[in-house]
Amino acid sequence: MPDIETKPWQDRVYDLLKGVGVRHFSYVPDAGHKRLIELCTADPEVADVPLTVESEGIAFAAGVHLGGGRAVLLMQGSGAGNCMNMLSLIENGRFPFLTLVTMRGDFGEANRWQMTMGAAVQKTLEAVGVRVLRAETEADVVPVVDAAIKMAFGAEIAVAVLLSQRVLGAKEF
Repeated sequence: MPDIETKPWQDRVYDLLKGVGVRHFSYVPDAGHKRLIELCTADPEVADVPLTVESEGIAFAAGVHLGGGRAVLLMQGSGAGNCMNMLSLIENGRFPFLTLVTMRGDFGEANRWQMTMGAAVQKTLEAVGVRVLRAETEADVVPVVDAAIKMAFGAEIAVAVLLSQRVLGAKEF
């Protein structure tokens, strides 16, 4: 087994999530979350739930919480726009919510269609009461996700971690 520091950041994030009892992963398939999705689909100890739209992951997280479990929603930044109305459920239902968001329309983006939502993700999430933390480098990812886990599940609030294209790399066109 590789030393924890030599593991890719995605594996360390997965270990961190499992270590705090996250056993439910929901996602709309996304290249930026490819490794995390591979890890959860291969793990018989967790439920991996592909979604048709990101807002389903919010209702899923509420149900998991009501059942005594912990969930995480993996989504792309453009998917945040699909969640605005459903995000009000979190504050009104007073349950913890954690999402890891792969950004587009960010550092080095060459696809004009990604720019508008990419620029709006953080402001939009904050406008509906979601606390936003950013990971700008690979070295940031694990400590930022760890802080988000403590905030979301400790204070029972909504927290989003935005994973910059500096971490993921911009798609080439």
